[in-house]
This record gives sequence, C-alpha cells and structure tokens, in this order.
Amino acid sequence: MPEKPTVLLTNAMHPDGEAILAPHVSLIVPPDARPETLRNFAGDADGIIVRAKLPDDIVDHAPRLKGIVRHGVGLDFIPVAAATAHGIAVANLPGSNTNAVAEYVMSALMYLRRPLYRLDKSLRSDGWNTARPAADSFTELSTTTLGILGVGTIGRHLAGIARGGFGMKVLGTSRRKGSLPAGIEEVSLADLFARSDAIAVCCALTDETRGMVSRDLIGRMKPSALLVNVSRGAVIETPALIDALKSQKIGGAALDVFDVQPLPSNDVLFDCPNLLLTPHTAGITATSGRAMAVGSAEEMLRILRGEQPLNLVNPAYKAA
Repeated sequence: MPEKPTVLLTNAMHPDGEAILAPHVSLIVPPDARPETLRNFAGDADGIIVRAKLPDDIVDHAPRLKGIVRHGVGLDFIPVAAATAHGIAVANLPGSNTNAVAEYVMSALMYLRRPLYRLDKSLRSDGWNTARPAADSFTELSTTTLGILGVGTIGRHLAGIARGGFGMKVLGTSRRKGSLPAGIEEVSLADLFARSDAIAVCCALTDETRGMVSRDLIGRMKPSALLVNVSRGAVIETPALIDALKSQKIGGAALDVFDVQPLPSNDVLFDCPNLLLTPHTAGITATSGRAMAVGSAEEMLRILRGEQPLNLVNPAYKAA
C-alpha cells in the first residue's frame, strides 16, 4: 500500500476496528446509509466495510474498489456477483456473531415461555399476592423440543446450548441428508414444524429458502409452539404468521428480521399478540461488535495489501 487508500464504512464500528485501520487508510463514514449517499461516497473508495445494505449497482459507482468486507456474516447486503464480475474481492466473518445469535434465540424463548418482566411489573403495581399466581402459567424449556431450520454454524451452536444447558431435545433439517452432528435428530421440514415446541429459523436467504416457512408449515405447528426468526424476513410468509398469531393458532413468535427494514411504524406486526420484535440486533452485542470490527479491519488490510483474505467468498473474482 504505497499510498494511503480510502476505506468507506457504511456505518461507524467499534473503535478497536477503526484503530487498526487508521494508520494505514483514510476512513470515510457517511452521514447516513441511504443508497444515494453510499453511491456518492463510493467514488473514492478502495475498500468498503459493510454494515448496511449496499445498492445493487454500487460497483458501477466505485471505479477504484478492490475489496468489500462484510462486518458480519450474511452476504445479502453485498452484490457479490457484480463484485466478482468487476474483479473485486468479497470477504465475510463466519462465526463472528454465532454466540450472540444463539443466545438471542434462547433469550427470546425465555421471554415468551417464562416472562419474568410480567411478575416484576405486577409485583410493583399490584403486590405480592397478585403477582405470584401468574407464575403458574409459565412453562419451562426443559424436556421440550427445539426444531432448527438451518443447522449451520449458528444452528449447531444453538443446538449445543439447548441440549447441554436446557436439556431440550433437538430436531434439525438439512439440504444434505445425513450431515447433521450427533445429538440432532434429522427430520423432514414438515415433521420439524409438527413436532417442535419451538422453532428457530437460522438458514441463509436464498432462492430456495425464500418463503420456505409457508402457511402450510405454520399451520402444522402445535398451538403452544413458538417461532423465532434470526434468518431474514423473506424466509417466512409473513401474512401467514400474522394470521396465526392473531387467531392464536400458535403460542407466539420472536422476529429480529423483516420483509422491509427498518420496520415501518404502522406495520401490522405491532398489533400482533405474543410477538417479540427487535430491530435486527440478534448478532449485535458489545462482544460481537468488537470481534466483527477487528475481523473486518484485518480482512480489509489483507485485501489492500494484495493478500487473500482468510474468508474469501468469491475466489472467481481473480478471473475477472
């Protein structure tokens, strides 16, 4: 890197990551992550570190671009095919937020199954004798069944927590039959939804998984079953989930991802009962944030030095 290259951060990141980059590059953090803003700032960028969705045509506005690094795992924020065609390396950070997402799933299940916040509120407002009886309706996770849709890095880690920490039985489904680790019973997608007391959607968004959690599958769920989505909003047929929640055909749900993000303030999801909503933060904690910032900074410097990143996702870029 004879001259200081320029790196565009779609959003500010943990200071430790920026500190790694600062001696070697000029950092640009735009005022917002709107598509037109990112296009405007991309013109001078040699690298982009991605925390917000890039416009599909970003590479057409970035003639100097050598590398794009995902501050995280999911690649749907990056036009990988276009980057490859333009000879731009793309890297991500598999495993960087695995524990954070797995803990989110278990936290969501506890929130829905044993909502201690209700006892706290009742105790403060109504007193001891009124608050205590509410606990009789709470249920435990132990001895119940967790179904995992997408048994990749996150799904496997989640299975270990569910089995080892809570004593849950774990079911899973995979595109590659016979590939699931010991301790996860491999079942069909229909059986996963019919037999599980809680279902965690952890798969990547692809053409195959888009709309996979259909009205038919939701209709197979137990009346008390829970659904947690830490994948992408488009994996679930949202109108079917809304109908199931409003008609109380399932026990509840937790959604961290949505068809449209940010979630509009007037969205019908806000009116659904037994629904936990969070703003795409399952993988975000102080711990994972630092790990992703440091990892993405180090990957970006490798690319700018002409080295291969540790987690290159498009090796065909070299042929472009």
